[in-house]
Amino acid sequence: MDIIFLRDYKAKTLIGIYPWERKVAQTIQLDLEIALSNHNAGKTDSIEDAIDYALIVQRINTILEKKHFSLLEALAEHIAQTIINEFKSPWVKVSIAKLGIIRGVKKVGVCIERGTRVNEKTK
Repeated sequence: MDIIFLRDYKAKTLIGIYPWERKVAQTIQLDLEIALSNHNAGKTDSIEDAIDYALIVQRINTILEKKHFSLLEALAEHIAQTIINEFKSPWVKVSIAKLGIIRGVKKVGVCIERGTRVNEKTK
């Protein structure tokens, strides 16, 4: 299985359950692993056989601008379902962390996997 990844993607968004979190944007960090539906990109050198990283970032930015989530879990689920449904990935891993939100803790967050990992031996 071929996987593309985005690491240390930082963005500001309104997220949280407390009243102040609905008014003050927080910095979150996203890390994504996204399976390609096939392994042809390396052979064909064609974007049609891959997923355009820039389009993924653009789509996530739109989600962060337009929607408020109370929980990181809900945001991670929304991003995962968007990637599976709109970018036709069979499997995705989404990690999201709030940075410096709790004194003495650098990051707090969640990591989810959705879809089916395709093993070459099971094909």
